[in-house]
Amino acid sequence: MDAGSPDDEWREDCAPRRVLELFATKWTSMVLHTLHARHGGAARTGVLQRSLPGISKKMLTQTLREMEASGLITRHVETVVPPAVEYRLTPLGERFVVPVELLYAWGRDNADALDTLVPRPGSRRR
Repeated sequence: MDAGSPDDEWREDCAPRRVLELFATKWTSMVLHTLHARHGGAARTGVLQRSLPGISKKMLTQTLREMEASGLITRHVETVVPPAVEYRLTPLGERFVVPVELLYAWGRDNADALDTLVPRPGSRRR
C-alpha cells in the first residue's frame, strides 16, 4: 500500500478507528458526559456512581482507571479520613466531551428514530 493511498485512512491505527475504540464501552462516554454536564467537570466516586444508573462499582472503577490511564481524567485524593477521591476532566477530556455532547444531543433530537430500532439481544431496552 502506497503512503497517501485512500486505504491509509482505514488502517488499524487510523483516527476514526481510534475514536471508536475509545468509546467502545458505553461507560466512557457516559462518564465524560456526566462529569461535564452534571458536575462541572469534577465529581467524587460515590456521586458518579449515583449519577450513572446501571453501572456497577466494579465497572465504574475499571472505567475510571482506564480513563485516567488514557489521560481523559485525573484522580485527586484528599487527605481526610476516610480519604475522599475526586475525578476531574483534563483538558484532553474536555476535548473529547465535545463529540460526546453532539452525539447525545442528536440522540435526544432523534429519539423517535432510536425507538424504531429493533433491540439487540441482551439489550435492556424493551
